[in-house]
Amino acid sequence: MNILIADDEPLELEQMIYLLKPHFPNWTFHTAQDASQALQLAKKHRMTIAFLDIQMPGKDGITLSKELKELYDVDIIMVTAYQTFEYAQQALRIGVKDYLTKPVIASELNAIVEKYKVWSSNHDAIQSALSYIHENFHEKLSLNIIAEKIHLNPSYLSRKFLEEQSIGINEYINNYRLEMAVKKISENLDASMSAIAESCGFNSQHYFSVAFKKKYNQSPRQYKYSKTSKGN
Repeated sequence: MNILIADDEPLELEQMIYLLKPHFPNWTFHTAQDASQALQLAKKHRMTIAFLDIQMPGKDGITLSKELKELYDVDIIMVTAYQTFEYAQQALRIGVKDYLTKPVIASELNAIVEKYKVWSSNHDAIQSALSYIHENFHEKLSLNIIAEKIHLNPSYLSRKFLEEQSIGINEYINNYRLEMAVKKISENLDASMSAIAESCGFNSQHYFSVAFKKKYNQSPRQYKYSKTSKGN
């Protein structure tokens, strides 16, 4: 997951990362010194949390918050030395989650990010599931097998996987296997379809062909033929 920190003071950026990193060791931090840079980063990487300084060159934090909210749902925490009623009203109207006052105090920051620790823990669990799928897609896989390997309750894993990936875990496995099949066909045009199917974890060539055609609107053999024709 990604965290955006926008502040025109480099020392403030360093301090925020220093304070946040112990809470989110596996998250990626993106820093910006003005609103335009922050917006570009947000377009490239889907941010989960954004810590925004209210006073920045060009667009202020309130304007930037509105633009971020137009991109997608992101939790915004305003960092400011200006605790005015007007700012508070504007921030509430656009859905800012919380305020931090400069200079940022570790205990105040900890209180705000505490709720995200469970989120972070869930994210790490899903990443473990994804890694296991990517490394073992050619083997027999099921929700119960993956849950056992990463020490999670199957129902919990199923629910959290769907929440974070917006796709069921079995559908994800199937899609990943098909993507790997495309890669294998392209890399070895002499391989038989039965060998491709087996190497990608499909226990039936017929099911492999049906699933492939449903996803790519052509059969594996048609795809192979198109690649062979291009090569000639």
